[in-house]
Amino acid sequence: MNLLNAQFLKKSLFFTVPVVFLVCAVSGFAAGQESVPQKPIDEPIIVNGDIVEYSTDNREVTATGNVEVIYKGTRLSCKKLTVNMQTKDAVAEGNARIEDKQSVFEGEKIVYNFDKKVGSIINGEFRAEPYYGKAEKLEKVAENQFIGTNGHATTCSFDHPHYGIKCKTLDVIPKDRMRTKNDTFYFGKVPVAYLPVMNRDLKTKKSRYQFTPGYSKRWGGYLLSNYRYDLGPGVTGRLYADYRQKWGMAEGFGVNYKTPSVGKGDLKFYYTQERDKNQPEGTFDKFERYLIRWRHQWDIDDRTTLTNEYYKITDSKRALLGSDHNFLKDYFQQEYDKDSQPLSYSLLHHNFNYSSFDFLVQKRINNWYTQLEKLPEIDYSLPSTQMGESPFYFQNNSQYVDYTYKYAAPSPEDLNMQRVDTTNRISVPTRVAFIGITPFVASRQTFYDENVYDESVWGRPRTVFYTGADLSTKFYRTFEAQTNFMGLDINRLRHVITPTINYAYNHAPTVPSNKLMQFDSVDSISSSNVATLELSNKLQTKRQGQSVDIADFRVSSPYSFKPKGGTGSSFGDYLFKLELLPYSWMRFAGDATYSHRYDYFTGVNYDWNFTIQPERTIGIGQRVQHKGGNELTFNTGWRLTPKWKASLYERYQFTKLDTVKHGFREQEYSLTRDLHCWDMSVMYNVKKDIGNEIWLIFRLKAFPEMEVNLNQSYNAPKAGSQTP
Repeated sequence: MNLLNAQFLKKSLFFTVPVVFLVCAVSGFAAGQESVPQKPIDEPIIVNGDIVEYSTDNREVTATGNVEVIYKGTRLSCKKLTVNMQTKDAVAEGNARIEDKQSVFEGEKIVYNFDKKVGSIINGEFRAEPYYGKAEKLEKVAENQFIGTNGHATTCSFDHPHYGIKCKTLDVIPKDRMRTKNDTFYFGKVPVAYLPVMNRDLKTKKSRYQFTPGYSKRWGGYLLSNYRYDLGPGVTGRLYADYRQKWGMAEGFGVNYKTPSVGKGDLKFYYTQERDKNQPEGTFDKFERYLIRWRHQWDIDDRTTLTNEYYKITDSKRALLGSDHNFLKDYFQQEYDKDSQPLSYSLLHHNFNYSSFDFLVQKRINNWYTQLEKLPEIDYSLPSTQMGESPFYFQNNSQYVDYTYKYAAPSPEDLNMQRVDTTNRISVPTRVAFIGITPFVASRQTFYDENVYDESVWGRPRTVFYTGADLSTKFYRTFEAQTNFMGLDINRLRHVITPTINYAYNHAPTVPSNKLMQFDSVDSISSSNVATLELSNKLQTKRQGQSVDIADFRVSSPYSFKPKGGTGSSFGDYLFKLELLPYSWMRFAGDATYSHRYDYFTGVNYDWNFTIQPERTIGIGQRVQHKGGNELTFNTGWRLTPKWKASLYERYQFTKLDTVKHGFREQEYSLTRDLHCWDMSVMYNVKKDIGNEIWLIFRLKAFPEMEVNLNQSYNAPKAGSQTP
């Protein structure tokens, strides 16, 4: 047996044996004797070690010491290695570790095939983000899959994890999914739950389970829970099971879907046979309450989109006890705050080459809402388009509507109106010296089915004539200023001045608005003759090669020429807007409205935002109205230490109004502690005239949406119990 030995005197130095060179040399010698065609040479296995020996008889490499092998993106390290260069089978012993882009395995002994990327480990440990674990036996059955027997898995990286799952078997495809069987859940060393099978989606950090226990004055003790499930590619959902001590059980489901053929959307159903223990004995205390919500969007083609939204609410409690009760507000406060009377509609939008078309059907579904029905509303819009080779541009907006104003039931007689409205505009963009000017003329015809006297007026359109012009220009000057005084990082300054005048005149309509039913702004058009003047000043510089507006100040005001019923031509209110970015970490935005007629500011708003460091921010804002509110807001999020983070939000009213008391309107304090694999947050919220809430939230870092919320609210007011 021919044996080649290569040894270093110092073990700290690595030596790479040219194994492939030797194999190729032997193969080449044989080929030269027999003249046999050569096969393609595979990628070489590179073996590094303190001592490396190669046997030409069985083509086997043995390495000891600090052994390392890199092959096709896989890295293996150990103290002793035997690898067959022909079959690529290897046995690694002594602190053996094998690592690729998806996972890491460690154990005292690893049997592995570099070509097939499969192998086994006895008493091994693994890491497949975000999970860590170990098993009596680990088998890598494919390049991207391994199976463990009698194992333990957790997202806590401590040697003695805070929690984990002991299971009979686990089947993992890294960054895809994990499936375990015969599971026992542990907190520390204490078993807390058993589950026959668990499937975990590793492609998303969304949890399948969510629990929110708590207590409120209105609900009593409660537990809100939901379970997320997968129905197939692009289809997920949730099951809801909620218990409220004073109202009983509520349940429902939700489905979210996204398909290439019919679009995307969501469906939600939530139902309760409420038994309200807050009601006096002998009165109604059982109510059927539920909602059905369906939202859908379908991109039929590149130019056509269909959007649908349906909102059905059945609420016998409101029907029996009055409008103080609202199902959406009682069960879904955030949705109610966003939209207390959601619309049900279907909208078809289509883009032509140079125009667009919209077809809207909007129907009132819940008869206690006061809403406008549109059955239908049809819009056609042609933006400003050049007329052939001429200098003229044409613009058209046309609309047909059939409106019915539905009052909340029981209600007086509903109002109905049909209307056809079209506006045609011609403009001529041009330039006079350094001034850009766009004069225009337009005519608007509106046809109504009847007027306020119930007279048919289809043949007598209301006509409005428009004319005007838009003028603007731009001046700028560049200053060769370069300084870092006070850290401002100024690299040249560019001052840009942009004056703009927008003049618009429209003649009095041929039919005055007081003879028409009023549904929207189209019906209330009156004569006007206004020029809006605006002056913009910008200061620009370059930071890190990018242009930055470090200051932007705008002043604008409308000027009315002899308004009807007024005292003569005059300016309207002055509007000021200012944005500052003196530093990348500091931003200011503010606006103010000044009435020159009464010589005071009618409203001032501003916000300062500071990003001192990552996770260290401060925000200050104020809203001031003349003879109205004066509210100050303050918020901060501050990383105190690597383990502790605090946040604060406050809203303070300085002015006492008829409907609002002065003092704090809202306060929220939050303190978060890093518990290694968990984040624990304590939040305390106070809202004036509403009540106080305390939240204790545990959020698993590996899956941020998997959280346990402990909530208590108290001092919640009953209807009519508060005095201003």
